[in-house]
Parts: sequence; structure tokens; C-alpha cells
Amino acid sequence: MPSKFGQFVPRGVYAPLYTYFHDDETLDIEAHKRHVQFVASAGVGIVALGSSGEASHLTRDERNEIIAATRQVLDADAALVSIPLIVGTSAGSTRETIDFTKDAARLGADFAMVITPGYFAGLMSRDAIKQFYLDVAAASPIPILVYNYPGASSGIDIDSTLMSEIVAAAPNVAGTKLTCGAVGKLSRITALRDDFAVFGGFIDFLLPSLTVGAAGCITGLANTVPKTCVKLYRDAQAALSADSISSSTFASLQKQQLVCSRADWVIIKGGINGPKFALDRLNGYGGKPRRPLLPMDPAAGEKMLESLEEVLAVERAL
Repeated sequence: MPSKFGQFVPRGVYAPLYTYFHDDETLDIEAHKRHVQFVASAGVGIVALGSSGEASHLTRDERNEIIAATRQVLDADAALVSIPLIVGTSAGSTRETIDFTKDAARLGADFAMVITPGYFAGLMSRDAIKQFYLDVAAASPIPILVYNYPGASSGIDIDSTLMSEIVAAAPNVAGTKLTCGAVGKLSRITALRDDFAVFGGFIDFLLPSLTVGAAGCITGLANTVPKTCVKLYRDAQAALSADSISSSTFASLQKQQLVCSRADWVIIKGGINGPKFALDRLNGYGGKPRRPLLPMDPAAGEKMLESLEEVLAVERAL
């Protein structure tokens, strides 16, 4: 069914959720529901089945179970029904990506997020990449976001010229997530269309990205400290909407950004197993990733938590 948000991806902070497993590696749906409630209650948008969600480790049925459970949590709470749900629908072929995207739409996703298939990266010419997104966008019942993440697509990096061509040719491409960290690229594509939303894939450059028209960010840090991430976004938006920014307001924003930037780097280095370790200690769920990924060494996990104490103190005060 069509997105209740229409073509426009709501601005703000989104969390790319992790997927939780029992000791036998079956899905822990109750832990997933708890986490959806935790981040959405802070005003954070939901991205399910992205790279952090280990989507490549899940069967089609498991993916659909995650989507259905996420939708159930958001629909069950009147305060959360307006939280947008983006679902990763990536696969190795155009055909399967379209199938997954139609599944997501049927189960209540508002938008689909699609990464470039990287298994045959050497054969993915610019024309092949463009055609892939045009085909998926044309077949998708809901708007899609181009997910540009060279680290998870065998080094394929969509530059601003190719992104512009895709967006111009496919009205159903409603946005992009840039996990390439290219701030210059972000600034070049924010004005491609009025209804095209550009999200950084990290929070460590949220403040500067908002000044050039970014829609927000999709950040792993929002899984751990959602209130802190939302506060930075909202305070920055309020300041940018004002006629002028005082030196004290700017200093406060700088401080918030630096706290989030330092914490974001800790989360980025932790991969998937690190944040899961942190959530296990902080929220009582997290567990292990699915093999072949291994859990974080407990000593390294404790050290990571120590490095996060600065941002955790901010979160506890909110």
C-alpha cells in the first residue's frame, strides 16, 4: 500500500535497528519489539533490515517477521503511529529486490531502502547501477531511498553525477542515505528535487549537513542514546530557523555535536557486535550477532562502554 507520508521522507533522526537472536540463532522478536518501542518513544524514526540489522543473514520469512513485528509496535501505540518506517529490501538481483520491496510495502513499510548489489561489482557499470534503481523504483509500491554504502557493496560508490541522473529519471526515488561520509557529495545533491531527502549515514556531521539542506541522519548511535541524538537535531533545526544565532547557542550546538561525534566513532568502530554488547548491558537485550560474526570480547566491550560514558551521562539527564 502507498506510504501515508506520500513521496516525502520525514526529516529527522533515524536508527538503523539491530536484529536480535536467541542463543540458538532464532529471531528474538520480543527483544526487537522492546527496542522499537525504546527508540521510537524518543522520536526516532525506524530503519529495519539495513546493514546493522544483518539483513543479509536473514531468510525472506525472517525479514517479513521483523517488518510485521515493527509495524505492530508502531500501530499499537497512538504516540508512535506517526513514526516513519523505512525497511531495507536489498538483494543480489533486481528481481529479488523487487520481491522484497513488495513484501515490505504489503507489511506496512512507508519507504524502502535499497543498496547497490555488489556481488558482481566489477560488472556493475554506471548504466547497470542506474538501470537497477530505475527498475526497482518503477516496480515499488512505495518510495525508495538509494542506500550508498561502499563498505557493504564491494566498493561501489554512487557519485553526485550518477545520483542526479537516477533522481531525475525516477520520481519514486524519494531520498538517499549516504554512508560514504562524503559531505561534499551531500551538499551537492540536497537541492536535486524539493521532495528528495538526503540523510547522512552518521551523526558525526549532522550539524554541518543541516546547514546545507540535509534532511537529518540515519545513525547507529540513536540505538543507544536516542534522546541525545534527537535533541541535537531539534536544537540545530530551531537555531537554523531563527533569524540569527547567538554565540551561546552556537557554542551549545558545537558542544552537543562534539559529544555525539566522539560517541559515534566508538559505535562505528564497534561494528555490530559492539553496540549489541552495549545494549545488552544497558537495556537487558542485545545478545550475539548471527554467525559467522562473533560476539564482542567482554573486556573490549567494557572498554567501549567506558568510552561511551560521556554521551550516556547526557542521555540520562534528558
